[in-house]
Amino acid sequence: MFRQGDILIMPVDGESVPEQLQAASRDARGRLVLALGEATGHAHAIPGPGTLLLGRDSGVPEFLHLPEGGRLVHEEHAAISLPKGWFRVVRQWEYVPGSYRRYVAD
Repeated sequence: MFRQGDILIMPVDGESVPEQLQAASRDARGRLVLALGEATGHAHAIPGPGTLLLGRDSGVPEFLHLPEGGRLVHEEHAAISLPKGWFRVVRQWEYVPGSYRRYVAD
């Protein structure tokens, strides 16, 4: 497992990835953005080759395929080298009393 701020990346078997997920487009800088910072605009991103798959119902990044491995980068965290393979992308939530849960702001 790999963690960078509020993002957790867990290796998974490619056969466990649901079919018919939509591939996420790259941002203007050519990166696969796993999560975009609300306050700063900084991003947890993969700048190299790979595919980021969006959840069927949520449109939130859920799976990442890195056929050649890759690096997870962020302006405020050390880069993390990732091996080749399939990964589940999990974003941390926090409880807000009297409200729905929300993503942790990083």
